Amino acid sequence: MLTRRQILQRSALVTLSPWIPVILPRSLHAAEVKQDDRILVVIQLDGGNDGLNTVIPFADENYAKFRSELRIPENDVLKLNDTLGLHPAMKPAAELFQEGRLAIVQGVGYPNPNRSHFRSMAIWQHARLEENQHDSIGWLGRAADTVRSTDSSAPDSIYVGDDSIPVALRGRRANAVSLASETDLQLTSPFGPRNIDVGPSDLTSFVTRTLDRSYDAARRFGESEAVTDGETSYPNSSLARKLRLAARLIKLDGGTKVYYVSQSGYDTHSTQANRHRQLLGEFSGALSAFLEDLRDSRLEERVVVMAFSEFGRRVQENGSAGTDHGAAGPVFLAGRGIHGGIIGDHPSLTDLDAGDLKTSIDFRQIYATLLDQWLNIPSEDVLGDSFDRLELVKS
Repeated sequence: MLTRRQILQRSALVTLSPWIPVILPRSLHAAEVKQDDRILVVIQLDGGNDGLNTVIPFADENYAKFRSELRIPENDVLKLNDTLGLHPAMKPAAELFQEGRLAIVQGVGYPNPNRSHFRSMAIWQHARLEENQHDSIGWLGRAADTVRSTDSSAPDSIYVGDDSIPVALRGRRANAVSLASETDLQLTSPFGPRNIDVGPSDLTSFVTRTLDRSYDAARRFGESEAVTDGETSYPNSSLARKLRLAARLIKLDGGTKVYYVSQSGYDTHSTQANRHRQLLGEFSGALSAFLEDLRDSRLEERVVVMAFSEFGRRVQENGSAGTDHGAAGPVFLAGRGIHGGIIGDHPSLTDLDAGDLKTSIDFRQIYATLLDQWLNIPSEDVLGDSFDRLELVKS
């Protein structure tokens, strides 16, 4: 009979690579790979991105009036049309736009906007406006719940990041996995489980089988680098590293439908200019490299990227060369599967809601469009209501 100490010692072996078998690529199992399977990648711009200095209404004289310190000179703006342009740090994104691989949805928000980071992010992640409906079951988790197969071992979603899994991915049955970096999928020891003498028992058999699979999966993940890493050069940023890992997992095709990453730092109350330039440059460069990586692997048609922030910033800059919490802002969608271009009119800079840009497009319209037309999941079952779709997804 095993002692408690022996059970703990042998069970601890499983923690060397506890869930590596779960994300084993289907190709490594010789299972059928469906090249038309569609994937959604979500980028959370955490902190409230200043949309007015991201998608810039350079032709509107009121822009200079409200942004005397933070105004981006017209000559520096990366012009998209006669009235709008991107921040000069977003040249890779501007190139995606010109190639028809980037859509910008303007004036996105929700009724009665909340300017609390926590509350507003909870609204976006739950896709529910009322606090009493925030039950830690998110919109993508609910989506996975509606279609999850009971015999599937693949994660429905993978969060690439150091912190806890976002509420958006949590469901009642949905399987969400968190990865901090590629080291989570690499061998922690040069010795496989067959070199460990743990003695005969049912528990030993379970431990050995699990470790066999874990070590084998980790080994093959490491060996896959030469195959999955193409010639694409990623920028040296945290967001780029996260997207590089997401691309690598997508190319291994483990069956996961949703990948989620975040980029923090957008709460720019003071000395915004340099920090915002850096953030937008990192976002733009990482997004472009990610799509180029997928294009080189002939996978871009299967992937749509959505980038959002919990709210925009106020129209009037503050006295600290920054901006305070606002309401409506732009949402970006990228990939070959979307109709590139400008969606909706830029909000008025004079017809404001208590100093904030007014919402013209409910964020749940974007969710509904992606669910119905990209992931093929009935949106009304997930969102609890019907929302008008946008002209975003190619047929």
